[in-house]
Amino acid sequence: MQTRWILPVLILLGSACLGAIAALIASTRKAKLESRLQGLKSGNSGQSPLPVERPVKKMAAAAIPKIGSTLVPTDEQERTRLQTRLVQAGLYRRQAMVLFLGVKMMLMVGPALLGLAVGAAGLLPPRPAVIAGACLGIIGMVGPSMWLDRKKSARQMAFRRGLPDALDVIVICVEGGLSLVGALRRVAGDLRSVHRELALELDIAQREVQLGQSAGEALRRLGERADLEEIRSLASVIIQSERFGAGLNKALRIHADTLRLKRQQRAEEMAQKAGTKVLFPTLLCIFPAIFVVILGPAMIQISGTLLKMNQ
Repeated sequence: MQTRWILPVLILLGSACLGAIAALIASTRKAKLESRLQGLKSGNSGQSPLPVERPVKKMAAAAIPKIGSTLVPTDEQERTRLQTRLVQAGLYRRQAMVLFLGVKMMLMVGPALLGLAVGAAGLLPPRPAVIAGACLGIIGMVGPSMWLDRKKSARQMAFRRGLPDALDVIVICVEGGLSLVGALRRVAGDLRSVHRELALELDIAQREVQLGQSAGEALRRLGERADLEEIRSLASVIIQSERFGAGLNKALRIHADTLRLKRQQRAEEMAQKAGTKVLFPTLLCIFPAIFVVILGPAMIQISGTLLKMNQ
């Protein structure tokens, strides 16, 4: 078979997979919306009824955990490493690992089976369909890990943006007479509408303190969950203050100023990189159009002159 079929078949199969995923997401959102509207009509606005599960959603919810459970690593270190990556990305559910592995396997095997089925049905040439499905399967093998790393990076960026504000509120609360645990509780409630991810993690930290851990140890565990050096250094400051009896207000204020300075330097660094990043789209997208506009009339005149010379 000719290789010119591979790219169209690859685009077709990729569009089919993305369309199926989009249809599943849209049906889930529509079912939730319908259940919510039904609850509002019946006057039960406080607690909406359970969403109506459709057959496709039921099959996916039942099949993905079973597929993922067979792919859980047997090695303890590898399983711990994957669990740590999921926690650092904010996936705390008990079945997060099996769901992640199940979705990854479906994205790997699904396009290959779809390409094989399309080729066997005669809708497209078999060889390009199988090759396109295999290429999409390779993308499905790498894509979930890239999504996980991107989710972790976005979560860390949200923590870096919200941590100086949270420290300012903690300092104000501590200076006002609250304990550090009470300050964490107050910050977790006040910043929930602005920095939701950080507020949830601080809420978890103050609940760990209620269970018997120290505030510094709870924040150290938060730093491990977020894999963020700024939170680890904050935990070290609090642990040293608790151990040696030093003043906590001044240390937290200095640490907040340091984090704010780092945030400003990071923003300046990103601004300096913006010029270099804009250069490549400019070269690839804008300059060819400019060349066509400028050189187009000249090329037409040159071709017309050459035609007249040949005549």
